[in-house]
Amino acid sequence: MTHRMTIAGLQRELPLCPLNEDLYIAAFVIFGDPELTTAAAGELLRRAPEYDYLISAEAKGIPLVHEMARLAGNQKYFLARKSPKLYMTGVMEVTVRSITTAKEQKLYLDKADAALMRGKRILLVDDVISTGESLRAVEALVKEAGGIVCGRMAILAEGDAQKREDLIYLEKLPLFNGKGEVIG
Repeated sequence: MTHRMTIAGLQRELPLCPLNEDLYIAAFVIFGDPELTTAAAGELLRRAPEYDYLISAEAKGIPLVHEMARLAGNQKYFLARKSPKLYMTGVMEVTVRSITTAKEQKLYLDKADAALMRGKRILLVDDVISTGESLRAVEALVKEAGGIVCGRMAILAEGDAQKREDLIYLEKLPLFNGKGEVIG
């Protein structure tokens, strides 16, 4: 089962994946799709509020935040990592449980990046927002760093995220029942 949709002017077939026997989601993965990544990044930038830096959570948001930064003039951007790295000068951490992750995870921010964020307008970006838990975790890191969240953006909004007035997104991604029929 798949769901066909148009995103940033491009048609894609998204495979349906079960969360349980009654609820399916359409899998949206921009890895390996530079055409869609570039188109979506450009469209999001046209809608973006003024910002100083971009940030996304590892991993599916990486191509998007990278392309947005590239299109905006090769700007520096930040990543909330899934594990601390040896090169980090120290870390801040927050716990998150995403709809697409089987277990609780932590996200980490390098304290050197946090220092650059202090007092700056930070735009949060991700590929898909569903429950908003990953976005909430990244926002907590930005606030702890002293950054000012100036906006929240995604390519797609799924489920209740479609009702959020604080979220800028390109398209609505429906939810599906076990027969592949749209339920919301």
